[in-house]
Amino acid sequence: MQLAIVQGRATTTVRHASLGGVKLLVCGLLDSKGVPLGDPVLAVDRLGAGAGDKVLLTSDGLGLRELLNDPTSPARWWTMGIVDV
Repeated sequence: MQLAIVQGRATTTVRHASLGGVKLLVCGLLDSKGVPLGDPVLAVDRLGAGAGDKVLLTSDGLGLRELLNDPTSPARWWTMGIVDV
């Protein structure tokens, strides 16, 4: 699991079939002190997170493929929770 801050939404013209109708967020990973780490990642969101929200991400690809009901999905990161501060 990884703490992250939502920077915004990603819009695509072409998507993998497993991601049709799924909201994608651009998330900046944070360390334990809230300092940004490296490049942002794309995360699948089914919780309704928005720009500026702190979220808990997981890179459990198997769990996401089960959630999307598609064993061929290339997605990796997804929101597990929205941090209420």
